Amino acid sequence: MRQLGLNQVGLQPNNLGKIRMYRYTARNLLAFLILFGCQIGKAQDNVGEDSTVVYSADYFSEWTPVTAQDMLDRIPGLSGGGSSGFRGGFRGGGGPPPGVSRSSRGGGSGGRGFGGGSRGTEILINGKRTAGKNNSTGGQLTRITAEQVDYIEIIRGTSGELDVRGSGQVINVVLYDTFTDLSMQYELSAQQSDNNTVTPSGSLSFSGQSDGFDYQVEARSSEVYFRNISKEYSVLGDFSPNDRIREIRQTDGDNSTLSANLGYEITPNSSARLNAQYTEGSGVSDTIRRTTDLRVFPNLDFFQREESPSEIENWEVGADYEYNTARGDRFKVLAITNAFTQARARERWDLTGPQNEEKNLFLDSGSTTRERIIRASYTLDIFSGAQDIELGAERAQTILDSKLALGIGGIPGTPSLDVGGLVPVSIANSNSTVEEMRYEPFIIHNWIFSPRMSLETSVLYEDSEITQRGDLSKSRNFDFVKPKLDFRYDLTPAIQLRGTVEKIVEQLTFNDFVAATDERDEDSNVQLGNENLRQEWYWNYEFNAEYRLPNDIGVLSSRLYFEDWHDRIERIDVSPSVDDLQGANGNIGDGEKYGIDINSSTRMRMIGMPNLLVTGSLNVEDSKIMDPFLGIERRMQFSWRGRTTWSFRHDIPERNLNWGMRWSNSFDGNRKTYDLVDIELSAGDPFWSAFVEWVSPQNVTFRLDANRIINDGEFCRERQRFVGRISSGIIEEIEDQCSSSGPSVSFRVTGTF
Repeated sequence: MRQLGLNQVGLQPNNLGKIRMYRYTARNLLAFLILFGCQIGKAQDNVGEDSTVVYSADYFSEWTPVTAQDMLDRIPGLSGGGSSGFRGGFRGGGGPPPGVSRSSRGGGSGGRGFGGGSRGTEILINGKRTAGKNNSTGGQLTRITAEQVDYIEIIRGTSGELDVRGSGQVINVVLYDTFTDLSMQYELSAQQSDNNTVTPSGSLSFSGQSDGFDYQVEARSSEVYFRNISKEYSVLGDFSPNDRIREIRQTDGDNSTLSANLGYEITPNSSARLNAQYTEGSGVSDTIRRTTDLRVFPNLDFFQREESPSEIENWEVGADYEYNTARGDRFKVLAITNAFTQARARERWDLTGPQNEEKNLFLDSGSTTRERIIRASYTLDIFSGAQDIELGAERAQTILDSKLALGIGGIPGTPSLDVGGLVPVSIANSNSTVEEMRYEPFIIHNWIFSPRMSLETSVLYEDSEITQRGDLSKSRNFDFVKPKLDFRYDLTPAIQLRGTVEKIVEQLTFNDFVAATDERDEDSNVQLGNENLRQEWYWNYEFNAEYRLPNDIGVLSSRLYFEDWHDRIERIDVSPSVDDLQGANGNIGDGEKYGIDINSSTRMRMIGMPNLLVTGSLNVEDSKIMDPFLGIERRMQFSWRGRTTWSFRHDIPERNLNWGMRWSNSFDGNRKTYDLVDIELSAGDPFWSAFVEWVSPQNVTFRLDANRIINDGEFCRERQRFVGRISSGIIEEIEDQCSSSGPSVSFRVTGTF
């Protein structure tokens, strides 16, 4: 399962990892080619001259769908919307551990702002996008009943009439013009973890339409339980035993969400929408840790416990207005405001006896992030509709208020109740406000040369100011010109080729500017901030090909990409002195990333099973950048080399039953994270999941899900600690740790009335 500690036995992890990667990739490519060959041999046209694919409501009738999400699950080739029946996202299969997101820099997720569109899938309802970030359009799909859906479009071309631009794939769910009946939907569920703890949840939503007014309202409440068991064994630099650590961490909590999506057709030419969401939650994490000292005989055990209460509050309000002129021009304005507040305390005690304990750590952190965005644009048709131009501008304000307090026991000083009765420790940049003001005018031109060929070009100019105040004061200005070119050509109605060139500026993570708790390393309490961060950006070059197989058999697609990175953000040295070595996120220079994605979604008609949908994906990528600590060329951090995913969904219409499984795995070997004083190697088990779903004659859906069913989905890492900086080359300790949350099973009942 793992490739950790190769250096200990004299093997070179770089070479061995590449060899295994090539072998693994070859095996998966062969499997793809075999599957593709079966499909291509039966190819014939399956769509008309228009590249847009339309699925009417009648297409889904044999599967008795209950919601719009159920309908999307049956469409081959969708890269979003919970395709293949697996919803809610997946962790495992070699993914990063909890807490890794703060310093992960995956790239390729697209830039910031609403003006330029995105690379991934966009979901529209009646051609409109929800004015929101948390309360997104995709989240409404489970609240829309199948009876309300007229048809679903898979839009593969570009058009000024779309509410999004430059997206890889657009799914448009079109509802009937009128549906006066009030529809109410309920969901009840329960999840059981591997220690038999059961957590219930439920939701109630209703939707409907009256004249020109339509609405969706949902209330959701759930209990949260998470349990993680980790085991660690470490040796010293001379490979003699050091210690063994066993840890159990569990979190109990709850959260509640209330959301609303309202729309009103003012006149046949104008409409407005209002969206709102409010979420609050709280929880407590308890940790028990046993450390066995292996350097003495007999071995000695030391025990610790931790308690970490936390609270979150999140609200968002978004609105948009649209007006269409008699000649087909369109004016639209969109506004969003939101806030996210989180507070967490962490206390740790040494257990010195059956009834005795001594506190040695107190951490109190809190932050509030606020966003205010307004965007307006005017789109006009030119040359009889063959071309259109959109002119607009966006203004965005983002503010982070952050604070952090640290108390340590057993050191000289005066204890304070503000830090749990321990001695306060001063932390640089621990109380700060970071604010960005950004202005972004843009122009987008769309030219449809013919029904088979289109070109969309855009230029966005970004001007921003980042100001930091509190423990330190600093203000800086940035500006970027962000061009984009998107060319699409339908070789046949079933085969589409697409080329894209784009400059992407990534959104800064404001938490990287300020000091924050370190959740990944027990030997480090805090991570320092870096007030000198700049936006990382890259040129993205990609070529996409899509082949829609005949008779709705399925879809084959591929993506070849190259990214030319600048000002990449990873770990740098911000040490205050040689006696206080500290790393932080910072700009390390320029690099490259390149790779290929291959996807297949197939109905197995060739073997007489048209209701068996098999989906596979393969991603292989590599990257290179100069390491700031060692001066060597290496992979970019959190560039995961590759991933393979296979899944199937089998519908049995005569029994109103469907079931499926999913397997996902990242490529192990030479996946390293470099910091100032340590190097981590990571690996993980494949992730397995399965579901079975039955729809009763009363349209009540019963669904059973199981995760990590074949193995525990362990995530493992080897951390090599060095004496001083890693550039010293002197290993002080090697820690080998694996953790897992074990299998879980959930049961859900969904119905309408």
